[in-house]
Order: sequence, then C-alpha cells, then structure tokens
Amino acid sequence: MLDPTLPIALYAEATAGTLNAKMSEGILRYGRNPVVAVIDSTQAGKRMRDLSPLDSDVPLVATLAEAQALGAKVLVLGTAPSGGRVPPEWMAVLHAAVAGGMSIVNGMHDRLEPVLGAGLHAGQWIWDLRVPQGEPPPIAKARAAALSNRRVLMVGTDMAIGKMTAGLELTRSLQDMGRDAAFLATGQTGIAITGRGIPLDAIRVDHAAGAVERMVLEAAAHEIVVVEGQGSLLHPGSTATLPLMRGSCCTHMVLCHRAGMQTLDELTEIRVPPLREVIALNEAVAAAAGALTPAKVVAVALNTARMSAAEAGDAVRRVEDETGLPAADPVRDGAGRLAEAVTGA
Repeated sequence: MLDPTLPIALYAEATAGTLNAKMSEGILRYGRNPVVAVIDSTQAGKRMRDLSPLDSDVPLVATLAEAQALGAKVLVLGTAPSGGRVPPEWMAVLHAAVAGGMSIVNGMHDRLEPVLGAGLHAGQWIWDLRVPQGEPPPIAKARAAALSNRRVLMVGTDMAIGKMTAGLELTRSLQDMGRDAAFLATGQTGIAITGRGIPLDAIRVDHAAGAVERMVLEAAAHEIVVVEGQGSLLHPGSTATLPLMRGSCCTHMVLCHRAGMQTLDELTEIRVPPLREVIALNEAVAAAAGALTPAKVVAVALNTARMSAAEAGDAVRRVEDETGLPAADPVRDGAGRLAEAVTGA
C-alpha cells in the first residue's frame, strides 16, 4: 500500500483531461496522497479544474524536474495508452525519475521493476500494479453463491464510463448510512487508491473468475461488498464482465451509463441498445439461465459530467422513466439513491 504521506506527481503526458487519464482523475478525486503536480507538457500552466470536472487546484507542469521541485517523491503513471503498454518515449522520463530518487507506481501491463529495478537505491521501489499477487487463484466453483451478504457488481454500457467512481461513491454512501460496506478493486486505479484488490485484466482467463471468487470470499464478513466493474458486455473487445459475474455470484447490479451516449465511445459503429435491453442482457448473463444467483439491476448510475445541471436533471428523469429504476449521478448528486436501492431491494 502506498504510504499516504508521500507527495506524488501524476504523469499524464498529452492526455490530461481526457478519458485516457482516468487514473489521474481517480487518484485526484479519491486518493489519500498529496498530489503536487500533473505532468503534461501540452497543458502546462493550467490547473486541473481547467481541464476536468474536478474542483482541483493541482497545477499542470511540463517536466519531471518541475514536479520534483514541488516536492514529488513518487511518480504515478496516470494515463493509459491504448493497449496499456508503456510507450518507448516515456522511458527517458522513467529513468530520470529513478535516478532522481523517486519511486514509481505503474498501472501498465508492461512491468517496470525488471527494467528499472537495478537503478533503485535504499527506500526506492517500483509498484507494478498489474502483477497478480499470491498463489494462482483456483478455478471458480460458484462458492460465493452460498454467502449471505449482498454482493453488488457495477456493470456498464461501455468501458471508461465511471464504474469505479460510481462504486466508490456507492460504498461511501452505504458507509454513511451505517452499513458495513467494502469496495473490492479489480483494476489498477482502484488498487492504487485502496491499496488492495486484483488486476483482473492481467489474470489468465481460466483463472479470472476464481480470482474474483477468492476476493469476494475473503470479504464475506462484510454486510455489503461493492465489486468494481470492468468493461461491458456490449464491447467486443471486453472479456472482464463475465468473470466478475461468475466469480462474485452477484446479488445486485448497478448499471453505469454516460447520459446521452448513442454509440460506444471508440467504436461508433456499435450502438448502445435501449437501457431496458441492456439491463435484461446483464441480468440474463449474471443468472446464467437460472444456474447462478438471479441478480437484478436495482439502479442506474448516470455520468452527466458533460452536461449542465439542468440538462443532467432532465437526463436522470428520462432514464428513470425509461427503466423504472432510481437513477442518479453519484458525483454530482451523491449516491444516496443508489445506496437506498441496494439496501431496499
């Protein structure tokens, strides 16, 4: 777990304020460490509030040296290029960070410790988030179905749509209600924020559901577990939702959707079906034709970040009318309505 007292800099070269920089925004919103700067030479001189919905005064700087001068001790790779590989042009910056005494948090598929580890000195480290920890997980056997707690899986209409954010907000609201709720991270940003979890997309497909199952069983003492969602059943490049459903044997689901979207973000030839159909699809797959837990979608977490307050209110009402379910933007309005749906269903 990252020492929360260490000042960090987020590396988001040429991506600050975009979907690819969601790790930066997630850490800025939920992380415990002081963030001294975001490194993006194309946006230097601005503040994060100028580029995103975050009310953040964190400055954008052009170079690693500027971030170090502001006191950064850890460099966090806060952006994810397509494919999750470390671009070769980043290596000079990463070597300079290590040479300058910094530690590195790496959320990419490429491991950095074998490449940069020889340059580390006492007190320095490299945390490759996407390296599975512990023994290889067993094959899933639907053991979570026997648990008596509520297991809430965040599902979505697309990738990078706010499933982690909605899940963290939901967990916070449940805890504020006095419920014993825990958030289970399944991706690199969630792991960086909470200090624990599984890098689902780095686990071999045969063992992915087993890794989810083991994590859920380890959290069985909690009244409610909120499982971070990954991918989407609608996206042809995504395989993560199925092992999440199988491993968690979820009892409830919350559908995450960006208000107004008609097609997938990066595959505009693929339309988003009516939300009622998306809900029916997720419920059918989660239940496995009756073989597994009959999980129901109980609410819709709506991402209205690109809308005005009035537009967002109209969008929430339209979704509620369309689905017959409570809806809310958990960042704009809080996740109280989602929490009530989870506890009341």
